[in-house]
Amino acid sequence: MKTKLSSIRSKLAAATAGVIAATALAAMPAHAAWEPTKPVEFVVPAGTGGGADQMARLIQGIIVKHKLMKESLIVVNKSGGAGAEGFLEVKGAKGDPHKIIITLSNLFTTPLATGVPFNWRDMTPVSMMALDQFVLWVNAENPAKNAKDFLAAVKASGPSKAKMGGTGSKQEDQILTVGIEKATGTKFIYVPFKGGGDVAVQLVGKHVDSSVNNPIEAVAQWRAGQLRALCVFDEKRMPYKTKVTDTMSWGDIPTCKEAGVPTDYVMLRGIFAAPGISKDQLDYYVGLLKKVRETPDWKEYMEKGAFNQTAMSGDDFTKWLGSAEQMHRELMKEAGFIAK
Repeated sequence: MKTKLSSIRSKLAAATAGVIAATALAAMPAHAAWEPTKPVEFVVPAGTGGGADQMARLIQGIIVKHKLMKESLIVVNKSGGAGAEGFLEVKGAKGDPHKIIITLSNLFTTPLATGVPFNWRDMTPVSMMALDQFVLWVNAENPAKNAKDFLAAVKASGPSKAKMGGTGSKQEDQILTVGIEKATGTKFIYVPFKGGGDVAVQLVGKHVDSSVNNPIEAVAQWRAGQLRALCVFDEKRMPYKTKVTDTMSWGDIPTCKEAGVPTDYVMLRGIFAAPGISKDQLDYYVGLLKKVRETPDWKEYMEKGAFNQTAMSGDDFTKWLGSAEQMHRELMKEAGFIAK
């Protein structure tokens, strides 16, 4: 009897120990997902005031306002070499999860135009945040009321008399300017500036005759009645119907194809991280940026800047990047902008 009782006690003790162990295990915190342990540097490979800079600072503000990160996000502009300075810094930060970069289409154009040893595959793609539009702008005092009249006047003025202001050389704005020239038989003097904010100011001051600024870069001057929007370089009109000026919404701007300029072009607004980061670290930033896009602040910004709200990450984003790189190579080859 004693032996049997002892056996039962042993089994009870073992069972109790098992329950205690299981309870303790359940009480232990699950493996914590990665998150930044120090401030994150957010590189902008473009000048201050332009579309990339504005979006980076908006993302920074949303993260602070909604407490989406414990550590701070520090925006740093590194525009040297048409953005090469910023790209090469992130490329060289292998394995550093505390450095991310916002990209525009100079992600493709800068290495092609300069020969700088960089390719988008040298970084870790995180998320496409949106696609940005391009609008043909003139000063509000320009007598042309539509793109057809403006381009007819440019052609009539003779070759290389009209000045087109844009951000950087051999980048999106100049590529698009060459596309306009080829489509319409016009010829512009292309005048490069550091950022879209500078371009808008120069157009208001009549130092250039036109620009192809993104909506967000010229919306303040459009709303103030200083600039006139002639057409948007996209397949279809923008979907936003709220009035921006006294008389027009973004959706009231005709496509350039409607206006007789058979050229279209949209630009990437995406986020990349340094090469060689872990899956946990990549997942953290994908999740963080998804939370940013879900805020009312982001949705308001998308409408204010008339963005194409296409977003993607993972394999879809990587495939898109490969196709966009090939398209830019073909455009730049046609324009004669590829480094020898």
